[in-house]
Amino acid sequence: MISLISHNAIPIVIALLIGLIVGWWIFRRNRGTAAGARGDLGQAAAPPLPRGRGEGRGLADEEAAAVADIAGEFLGTDVHSQLPGASGPPDDLTLMKGVGAKLAAKLNENGIIRFDQLAGLTPAQQASLDARMEQFKGRIARDRLIEQAGYLARGETAEFEARFGNLGSTAFRP
Repeated sequence: MISLISHNAIPIVIALLIGLIVGWWIFRRNRGTAAGARGDLGQAAAPPLPRGRGEGRGLADEEAAAVADIAGEFLGTDVHSQLPGASGPPDDLTLMKGVGAKLAAKLNENGIIRFDQLAGLTPAQQASLDARMEQFKGRIARDRLIEQAGYLARGETAEFEARFGNLGSTAFRP
């Protein structure tokens, strides 16, 4: 047993370091969401960064994300995926029927800033997002936001208007 450990000391140390970094990253990430909107000293926490502009609040978070990506490749699984990344400037989510300023802000808070992000959600990601929507829980499915976002992401405004009503009006057509 001692000879096995002595011959494999470097891979064992590397594996332990990767485990510690990934564990720290997961713990820190969960601690940040459990703390709510207050910081450690009682002051308001900084707003979350939108997806696509880095993967964390600092260099340590970026490194932890990179380690998780590499570990996922070795394990053959996607250990790091959360939401599709945004590319380009934010869209006006209030153009969708049933989305007002508060719901749009809640979507932004959860990393959704573009129609293509919302349209690209998998069913598991949609369920995960819906679970974090607090007072807006269930609205993604009820207001068919994924379908609406798909039309708007593709630039199909005529199809959107035929299905949901005039773009920019608040009336919702089921």
